[in-house]
Amino acid sequence: MNWDQIEGKWKQVKGQAKQKWGDLTDDELDSIDGKRDVLVGKIQERYGIAREKAEEQVQSFEKSCTC
Repeated sequence: MNWDQIEGKWKQVKGQAKQKWGDLTDDELDSIDGKRDVLVGKIQERYGIAREKAEEQVQSFEKSCTC
């Protein structure tokens, strides 16, 4: 699945994102609103990891997403 599809179905995908990144709050997931860069930034901030690592996690999520 590509990111445009994920963004379009964000309300359905939020649950999968919550499972993968349990430290993200529901409010944060709502504010992300399917925006890839915002998700990467929130993951980086919440988990204290480098942007590259956050990008890798999002890329993996994108490939495994089942919507």
